Amino acid sequence: MRLVVKIGSNILSAKEGGLDEGRMRSIAADISLVSEEGHEVVVVSSGAIAAGIGKLGLKRKPSDIKLKQAAAAVGQTQLMWLYEKLFRENGKKVAQILLTRDVFTDRVRYINARNTVFTLIGLGVVPIINENDTVAMDEIRFGDNDQLAALVASLLEADRLVILSDVEGLFTADPRHDHGAQLIPVVSGITPEIEKLAGGAGSPVGTGGMYSKVIAAKKAMSAGITVNIINGKKKGLLQELIHGRPHGTEFRRGSGEKLPARKGWIAYGLKAKGMLVIDDGAKEAILSRGKSLLPSGITRVEGIFDRGDPVYLVSHSGQRLAKGLSNYSSGEIERIKGRKSSEISATLGYNYSDEVVHRDNLVIVA
Repeated sequence: MRLVVKIGSNILSAKEGGLDEGRMRSIAADISLVSEEGHEVVVVSSGAIAAGIGKLGLKRKPSDIKLKQAAAAVGQTQLMWLYEKLFRENGKKVAQILLTRDVFTDRVRYINARNTVFTLIGLGVVPIINENDTVAMDEIRFGDNDQLAALVASLLEADRLVILSDVEGLFTADPRHDHGAQLIPVVSGITPEIEKLAGGAGSPVGTGGMYSKVIAAKKAMSAGITVNIINGKKKGLLQELIHGRPHGTEFRRGSGEKLPARKGWIAYGLKAKGMLVIDDGAKEAILSRGKSLLPSGITRVEGIFDRGDPVYLVSHSGQRLAKGLSNYSSGEIERIKGRKSSEISATLGYNYSDEVVHRDNLVIVA
């Protein structure tokens, strides 16, 4: 089995500041045992900024981006030194991989990252992946390591993504405030109701960061990956989970079609550069009949983008319906929108394609 284990700062951080070495030792031992059983394990770990805060003697997490990046730079060495030490106690070597989102937007870099991780696994090394907080700016940030973990799981075509949380899993209410809240052991599909339950639209607060974890689960499930949210503060749960003893909440993909790796890359690895508003006819053709988007179905262009850039296809009400790679730039589409494909050459003087977004480069997101 190939699994990705995501460890958040709230699991690694000590109450007095810095890193909780005791808890990290337990996690390293658990992961090493699973690896020794023949499973391939990749870790996505937060904690660099938390470690940096401790080393720099700061009283709280800085809000200034430059200070955050400085804390990450200082803390990353501490984090990896501790991982190196603790995994070595279990006879394991580790490797550090720092990523920014642009790794997932460039297909060549995407494949190179995948090959590097597989090479390390083949050498018996545990790859430890983190966002490169030292250099990451808004345009190339993942948002949080739950999303990074989902992308890594898809990148590696993992069988399972295990998110170590500071709560047992997804509950019917916030367990910190409602003692009657009950754990939901299995979720078969991420519905709007599930998102709301986790703290999404319509809910005033999140449940311990649960919304981010549910959205990450949604992304991973689309690639056919089982996702588990378990308590990261309890030793031994990872092995028990792998051996079939349930813990926390398990998100299982239903019987729907699994997204091919390339379409998963388009859906979740790429950041959209613009939007194409389409009419009802195009909406029906794309959603119900699996058709490509023709220029005749486009009513409005939003954003500035080039040929080959990812764009959202949206309805007039603003609902995101699909995401795909555009065969034309925003300026070109402004000139051909509403026209028949046979008019493209006469309008532009050339024709890259009869379709603005071909169905092979299009993913339904509605």
